[in-house]
Amino acid sequence: MRALYVGRFQPFHNGHLEVVRHILSRADELILVIGSAQASHSAMNPFTAGERFEMIRAAMVDEGFDLSKIYIVPVEDVKRNAIWVTHVKSLVPTFSEVYTNEPLANLLFEEAGVHVHKTPLFSRGDYSSTNVRAAIVAHGSWDHLVPPAVKQAILAIGGVARLMRIHGSDKS
Repeated sequence: MRALYVGRFQPFHNGHLEVVRHILSRADELILVIGSAQASHSAMNPFTAGERFEMIRAAMVDEGFDLSKIYIVPVEDVKRNAIWVTHVKSLVPTFSEVYTNEPLANLLFEEAGVHVHKTPLFSRGDYSSTNVRAAIVAHGSWDHLVPPAVKQAILAIGGVARLMRIHGSDKS
């Protein structure tokens, strides 16, 4: 059975990693959809789809996952929710189940006849991409929130400096 897991992964954090472990304990293969692939260089979406792909892949390698069982597919948004599932299906390998807690994605996949599972929330108060980005901008501790390979990827692309500039102001 092949499962699908959609996220923006801005950035991929330890909660996402635990969800991947959870899904792969139940499914033979996993498609990780990098959602909002067109979005980058903004406060909510600072990283490009390619950068997110590299972060996720590096984390999967570092954690010892069998990459022959994991597909990472960037998917751009469409502006019409009624066709979104068809759009996703046109871009990814076939799948039989979806894992998501996002209410709209849940509704859309269910309406399309796809079996949807909620994902467990692993320390959700700590592990959220919003918290990671906020900690980086506040010069706080953030490296414990992401897999080591993701931290290295963020540092390698100048992601900390990018977030600081994005959150900067011309009102000094």
